[in-house]
Amino acid sequence: MTAPPRSLRPAALAALLGSVLLLLVSVLPTTSASASATTDRKSATPAATTPVGINGQLKVCGTKLCNSRGNPIQLRGMSTHGTQWYPHCLTSGSLNALAQDWKADVLRVSTYVQEGGYETNPQHFTNLAHSLIQQATDRGMYVIVDWHMLTPGDPNTNLSKARQFFTDIANRNKDKNNILYEIANEPSGVSWSRIKSYAEQIIPTVRAIDSDAPVLVGTRAWSSFGVSEGADESEVVNNPVRAANIMYTFHFYAYSHRDEYLATLSRAADRLPVFVTEFGTQNYAGEGSNDFAMSQRYLDLMANKKISWTNWNFSDDNRSGAVFKTGTCNRNGPWTGTSSLKPAGAWIRDRVATPDNFPVA
Repeated sequence: MTAPPRSLRPAALAALLGSVLLLLVSVLPTTSASASATTDRKSATPAATTPVGINGQLKVCGTKLCNSRGNPIQLRGMSTHGTQWYPHCLTSGSLNALAQDWKADVLRVSTYVQEGGYETNPQHFTNLAHSLIQQATDRGMYVIVDWHMLTPGDPNTNLSKARQFFTDIANRNKDKNNILYEIANEPSGVSWSRIKSYAEQIIPTVRAIDSDAPVLVGTRAWSSFGVSEGADESEVVNNPVRAANIMYTFHFYAYSHRDEYLATLSRAADRLPVFVTEFGTQNYAGEGSNDFAMSQRYLDLMANKKISWTNWNFSDDNRSGAVFKTGTCNRNGPWTGTSSLKPAGAWIRDRVATPDNFPVA
C-alpha cells in the first residue's frame, strides 16, 4: 500500500485506515477461526499423568469423594508405619517406587501422638510430616495427614496438641491441592458424641487455614463405626458431624473382621461418605496369616462403591502386614519389583497398581 498524501488530515487518515482494516477482515475470514482453534488446542493439551495432575482439588459430593470436575473417584495407596520407628523406610527411592512402580494415588503419613511420637518432640515430628507431604506432592500423589491417636482412645485427651499440629501443618501446606486431614485415627472406649464434639472443635481449626481440603473423621471402636464395641453406623447416620466436605473412616483387618464388618461398611457407604484409611489382610494386630479371599471381598465392595483406601503398612516391620521383608529398609531396598516384598506386600502391590479409571470429562 502506498503512503497517504501528506495533505490528508488525521481524521481522514483514521477513516481510511479503518476502511482498510474492514476490508482485510472481509477478505480473511479465517482469522477469527484460527484464534479459536489456537484456544481449543490449548484446552486439549493432554492431562498430566499423576493422580493429582489428573484430578486436582478433591471434594466430597454426596457419599463420594470427587475430583475437581465433580466426578466420583477411588484412591488407592499405602499408609506409612509410625514415623518415629520407620522413617528409614521412607526414602527417595522407596517413595519413587510407590509412585511409579506401584502407581499409588495416595500416601497416608502416620504421625503417632504417643508411643514415642509427636508428644516427645512436636517440632521434629511436624517437620518430618511436612517433609513427607512435600515428597509425596513432588511425585503427584495425594497425602492423608494422619493424627495417629491410639492410646488413650479419647481424642479429646490430645485436643490441644491436635490443634497445634494441624495449625502448623495447615499453615505450611494450605496452598497445596492434594491434602486430606485425618483428625483422629482410632478412637476407642469413648462415645460417638465425644468423638463428634472433638471433630467439631478441630475441623474449624483446619478450615480457618485450609478451607478446601477434605477432613476425615475417625469413628467409634477403632474406626469400625462402633461394631467392635457392639454398635453400628446408625449412631453416625443419626447424629452426623456438623461440617461440610468431610468423610468418616473405617478400618478392617480381614482375618479378624468378617461378614458383620463387611456388611457395616456396605450399609454405611450408602448413607455416608466413607474412606478406608487403614486395613490389612491379617488379624487386627496386623500379624499372623493372610486371608486374601476375605480381603478381596472387601476390595471388590470398595471398588464397586468407589470407597478409597490405604493399606497398612509401608515398612519392614517384622509383622506379616508390613509389605517389605525385614531388613529391606536398612539395606535401602531394592524398592521396585517383588523380590523384597512379603506375600501381603506382593498381593497389595498388584491391587494398588490397578487404579481407578479416573474420569477426565
